Amino acid sequence: MTLPKSPVRDAPELPSTFGPFGGRYVPEILIPAVEAVEVAVREALADPIFRDRLAAEAREWIGRPTPLTHAARLGEAWGAEIWLKREDLAHTGAHKINNALGQAWIAKRMGAKRVLAETGAGQHGVATAAACARIGLPCRVYMGALDVARQAPNVQRMRLFGAEVVAVESGDRTLRAAIDEALRAWAGDPEGSYYLIGSAVGPAPYPALVAELQSVIGEEARGQWLECHGAPPEHVVACIGGGSNAIGLFRAFLEDETMLHGIEAGGRSDRLGDHGATLAHGRVGILHGARSLLLQDDEGQVQVTHSISAGLDYPGVGPEHAELAARGRVRYDSVRDADAVAALHSLSRTEGVLPALESAHAIAGARRIAERHPGAGILIGCSGRGDKDLGILASLEEVDA
Repeated sequence: MTLPKSPVRDAPELPSTFGPFGGRYVPEILIPAVEAVEVAVREALADPIFRDRLAAEAREWIGRPTPLTHAARLGEAWGAEIWLKREDLAHTGAHKINNALGQAWIAKRMGAKRVLAETGAGQHGVATAAACARIGLPCRVYMGALDVARQAPNVQRMRLFGAEVVAVESGDRTLRAAIDEALRAWAGDPEGSYYLIGSAVGPAPYPALVAELQSVIGEEARGQWLECHGAPPEHVVACIGGGSNAIGLFRAFLEDETMLHGIEAGGRSDRLGDHGATLAHGRVGILHGARSLLLQDDEGQVQVTHSISAGLDYPGVGPEHAELAARGRVRYDSVRDADAVAALHSLSRTEGVLPALESAHAIAGARRIAERHPGAGILIGCSGRGDKDLGILASLEEVDA
């Protein structure tokens, strides 16, 4: 099997817009900092020495390539051919490390004195803290106070890696508020800090950069699937909040006839405001430096969202996903909390794999696809492991009891 030698392609394009979406909408004080990031990113990704170093770290520290696992018992139960792309087996337990490591090296290359980051479920915070420890950079992670409470194990891991964790009490006290505070901190020190954003959102060049660093997921998965089957899968499924793991998986299949499915958080019910299904219910607006689809009320105010999975609890989506939805290349659907939890139990009990609650949304989405397309070959992005969610799962069992 031929796998990519580097997590990034040679001289990649870094578009600032995706159709009508994307762009750079930031305070004037941040314009020089964002422009400096864009210059540094283009130089780094065009530098063979940088790419070779990143490829070596991906192999020796992250543990790439991650395997493709045949979920035979689950597939038998659902009447389909089910395979998992195992980002849960990457170092720190999720796909977030691919992006965090690449950006941390760019920050080091730029001479940054510290790294700022935001996190929802905590996996990006853990990955950033680990990458900064590996490289030798101070790290501060902003996390909504609600997420600090429900993702305590990841908070402890960040602190063990030496990161300062700031609990954000303002706003909705989740990922949106954490991003707001991280941007404020960056605006207060644009020359000395590097903002290491965790998803394919934010002002250009971040959405394209994050997608580029995460594209290793799809490149590996496509090669691994072709080795086993000789042709691309019929369906590829990934969960989506901001959308980094999904765009990283989807990109390699965009030119194939493969049907691509992004699964958002449906929350507790179908009522708008009870969930975060941005692509189903969102309208065009600007949030965190980019033009995309957002959940808004009639006055244009961004709505508070809910999901049992902190990593999907976000009222927007990356601009590349908004463009893919607009032209119909990717089908976006949503899954309720209860169905995600049921899918988590199904995978755990049939395959001995405990997925993150975020990934469980993709698994639940795949079950629907299997029901509609019996016998189909379905590749699911298992974006992270579920150890971090044990407290949430235990509280659900207490309620049921």
